[in-house]
Amino acid sequence: QVQLVESGGGLVQVGGSLRLSCAASGRILSINTMGWYRQGPGKQRELVAAITSGGATNYADSVKGRFTVSRDNAKNTLYLQMNSLKSEDTAAYYCNADMMTTWGTRRDYWGQGTQVTVSS
Repeated sequence: QVQLVESGGGLVQVGGSLRLSCAASGRILSINTMGWYRQGPGKQRELVAAITSGGATNYADSVKGRFTVSRDNAKNTLYLQMNSLKSEDTAAYYCNADMMTTWGTRRDYWGQGTQVTVSS
């Protein structure tokens, strides 16, 4: 089995910080791009940040300057450091990874999500 498990979500006040983690496990041969998506109440799912295996990153305009995406390739783990949080950041955050399994399958895999709630 191949899976992604997110952690680190919670309730924080406006202006606070939170760090999300996503650990990939299972029969993984390689991981290309990994990314964070989010879906707020009444909104469509959107890309928040992504990072390639080589470390190249891209961010949604709404989070540039506030969020930082990183990864530890040795641990197959993705991170999202979120600073200066706003109410608009409230959403379920999902981890995504483009992975090649040891049995020859390559596709995007998704985690179950972790909730981030920003309150005033």
